[in-house]
Amino acid sequence: MNLPQRLPASRLLGVIVVVLLAMTAVAISSTVVALDALSSSRARSVDRIEPAARRANDLNRALLDQETGVRGFTLTGQNDFLQPYRDGQAAETEAARTVVDLVGDVNGRVGRIQELAGRWRSEYAEPTVATVQQSGPASGTGVTIERGKVLFDEIRAETAALQSDIGGLGREARANLDRAANVVLWLVIGMGVLLVAVIGGLSLLLHRLLIAPLANLADHTRQVASGDFEHEIDADGPRETVQLGEDVDAMRRRIVQELATLEMAKSELQRSNSELEQFAYVASHDLQEPLRKVASFCQLLQRRYGGQLDERADQYIGFAVDGAKRMQVLINDLLAFSRVGRMTRELMVIDLNDLVRQVVDSYSDRIEETGARLDIAELPSVRGEASLLSAVFQNLISNALKFKGDEAPVISIAVEQDGEMWKFTVRDNGIGIEPEYADRIFVIFQRLHPKDAYPGTGIGLAMCRKIVEYHGGTIWLKTDVDSGTTFEFTLPVVPELVAQAEEVHV
Repeated sequence: MNLPQRLPASRLLGVIVVVLLAMTAVAISSTVVALDALSSSRARSVDRIEPAARRANDLNRALLDQETGVRGFTLTGQNDFLQPYRDGQAAETEAARTVVDLVGDVNGRVGRIQELAGRWRSEYAEPTVATVQQSGPASGTGVTIERGKVLFDEIRAETAALQSDIGGLGREARANLDRAANVVLWLVIGMGVLLVAVIGGLSLLLHRLLIAPLANLADHTRQVASGDFEHEIDADGPRETVQLGEDVDAMRRRIVQELATLEMAKSELQRSNSELEQFAYVASHDLQEPLRKVASFCQLLQRRYGGQLDERADQYIGFAVDGAKRMQVLINDLLAFSRVGRMTRELMVIDLNDLVRQVVDSYSDRIEETGARLDIAELPSVRGEASLLSAVFQNLISNALKFKGDEAPVISIAVEQDGEMWKFTVRDNGIGIEPEYADRIFVIFQRLHPKDAYPGTGIGLAMCRKIVEYHGGTIWLKTDVDSGTTFEFTLPVVPELVAQAEEVHV
């Protein structure tokens, strides 16, 4: 196994986080640099070159104002025309200074313009103004005017060149701005692609180093949990996953050992129970014949010599006859108990409505005697042995009639489907059973009342539990009731029988 798969998961996650942070730092740094370049290009274009272009226009306008003022004064001699000339000089100085502050001298053109403007003023404008002031309008010579025009044409050419150069700076700045924007755009696209690639790579890495080993361990664990305890768990991946796999496999081995121990104990218990049942069956069966003889001779003795002996002798004979009868009942019950699960028959489909109806008919005299009322719901069909299931309902109904209270017995039998089981509820309004006896009542020969108060052998509920468990269900006493006794037991649902019943009702 390679090294990364043996590292702790915390260290793997730490490495991944460091890689992500490093790549994020590089991406952020690159973005900051690109954005700074973009911002610088924009600032140069918007904050410097565009204002410089406007001030260059102002410079040109100031020069034109000077030229116009001198020409007007020369033609008219009016001093009003000298005001644009004077103002133009101040505007020229301010505009030239601002252009230099914003974009520099621009190939020396600003200085050249100021030099030419000064030359134009000294060689033409000032002398012309002085001449007109002394001699009046139109006193300037043609040669002087022509000289002024030549000088100012040089200024115009230089001003146009300045504006052209500043325009070039603007175009260059916009080109730089576009390049910076493209760099940012491609950087963002590259970061996105890189991010997707990194996330994909990290996802694959996480899947291979963390998720896949955990999923593999989960599959192994589920296989063991499903009952395949011989399946060995071989975990890979981070150290924690490997250790967890080793712990689960150690638990699996302990379960295998405990299951082996339980299987041995189960086999021993089954053997012991089988021997006990065999012993009970043989003992009770072998006791039948001698007990029958004892009972027969006691009854014969009672019939032949009853009344001929003293009163005490008659009493002793009565005790013997009664004891023999009770012993026969007890042995018969014990035989019936031992036969459950031993002498099996083929399970048949049983309509519990018919079965319970027959049980109720067998107790018709007792029901009439006690004034009992039975409320029996529609019952399903199940698969089982009719004689055994009949014994369950016989015992429960018999107990409800036997352990009645002061009022007439009210017995109800209800049923509901609970998943794959039918849950039956047999409820009465009798004297009830205390919750602490909920387990004891299902133990063979356990009685809660004296024999002279309520007859019986104490084997009925134990028989019910054995029969219900033989059919794949469970039986219990419901303890959270206000009065009376409520027994609940389950029997498996037969799906095809349920489907047939639904078709009939439809």
